[in-house]
Amino acid sequence: MKRSAISLLAGVAGSMLLTATAQTERLAQSDASLSDSVSVIDQKQAPESFSRLAKRLMPAVVNITTSQTIAPEGLPEFPDGSPLERFNEFFGRDPDGFRREGSLGSGFLVSPDGIVITNNHVIENADEINVVFNSGRTLKAELVGTDPETDVAVLKVTSDDPLPHVDFADSDKAEVGDWVMAIGNPFGFGGSVSAGIISARNRDIQSGRYDDFIQTDAAINRGNSGGPLFNLNGEVIGVNTAIISPTGGSVGLGFSIPSNLVKQVSGQIQKYGKPRRGWFGVNVQGIDQGIADAYGIDEPKGVIITSIDEDGPAASADFEVGDLVLQFDGKTVENVRGLSRVVAETEINKEVDVDIIRDRKRRTVSFTIGELESGVDAPEREPLPENALAQNPLGAELKAIDDDARRRYGIARDIAGVLVNSVSAKGPSFGKLQKGDVITEMGFAKISSLDDAYAALEPDKAPAGRGLLVRVYRAGQTMFFTVEPDR
Repeated sequence: MKRSAISLLAGVAGSMLLTATAQTERLAQSDASLSDSVSVIDQKQAPESFSRLAKRLMPAVVNITTSQTIAPEGLPEFPDGSPLERFNEFFGRDPDGFRREGSLGSGFLVSPDGIVITNNHVIENADEINVVFNSGRTLKAELVGTDPETDVAVLKVTSDDPLPHVDFADSDKAEVGDWVMAIGNPFGFGGSVSAGIISARNRDIQSGRYDDFIQTDAAINRGNSGGPLFNLNGEVIGVNTAIISPTGGSVGLGFSIPSNLVKQVSGQIQKYGKPRRGWFGVNVQGIDQGIADAYGIDEPKGVIITSIDEDGPAASADFEVGDLVLQFDGKTVENVRGLSRVVAETEINKEVDVDIIRDRKRRTVSFTIGELESGVDAPEREPLPENALAQNPLGAELKAIDDDARRRYGIARDIAGVLVNSVSAKGPSFGKLQKGDVITEMGFAKISSLDDAYAALEPDKAPAGRGLLVRVYRAGQTMFFTVEPDR
């Protein structure tokens, strides 16, 4: 059986670019949006036909063609006068030895003055970008800006007349089961319409730190990249960007960037030339049920701060490593990726309240959010072990940290705790603690010596059947595990 693959949807055209026959037909003169902002249609009731909706929206959806000059490297080039010289053209080379590559994708207009939204991967590295309308009219596009993190790109075309355009929907209101319609340029055929429903929300397909896709079973294929996913009001609910398929074609697993995210990112690109994202200045780790129990909460929701950037916004506030973040700016934090998204979307320089748990007590810390510059890491997921718990009752041999251990395991001088020298394969720490780990806290109590560690493992402090929260320093990183002492 072939494995499913995540595919971006831009179609590669090689040296053959889609061209449109010049026509004298002009586009609609009105600057009114083609989206239906007057009558609100039941999104859960399938219409008798999508024909009226398709006819109304088609003028605002465009085909994107790009070309790129590739240096004469990688492909064979036969010398002038050689009997094989004629094959140079077969490999797409021009007389100077260069070759041209192109790609095909989709896009849509969101303003009468020619702002076009598409995917970054559709136009990435392109030397020339053209926008082809359903009428056949072709306009050269200027790149306004891109955001590789969310795969959004903004183009600008110029026309003497107002151009047909559509509006964004509020994607937060979209529900699983709502009807949607996709229009795009699959495989370069252009002007193709497909319909289906929203199959799922908030999908993480591991394509980036801000994954939050709308999943749809509406047929989308290569070339649909950057095209709109409409609701029944004719508003853009998402931008089609990827599929999962064992064959390369649609199998009913398509993914669209939510319109609210696209609207925010594209607006910032138009205003600043780039996206602007909030910056917390911490690294975090997700939690499991054992860690939730250790912090005294019912569900494994939230993230633990594992390090604080000394130059970041959080450093000037009362945050500590080990704080469990529950809410950020009034929004519940479900997991690491959820925090990444809410921080990125928060207004820069805004005073933000963060609800945390520290030492099993709830409190609120306020700070001013900063701006994430390129090259600065947002919160990343720390690797969690795949199986269970830890200790001696942990099932781990503990030692004092000497100079030899500091050299061998790269333990900084300012790190205090006890060294894990070995872990029993049958003990509760197996799969979590590792040789060379430094245990710095147990059950929220700081560990500076073996006496501290053994005291923290006394039955009254670490009873059987209850997870013990263990804070570990490993290879320069802080990590948290829960271990159920073996009594």
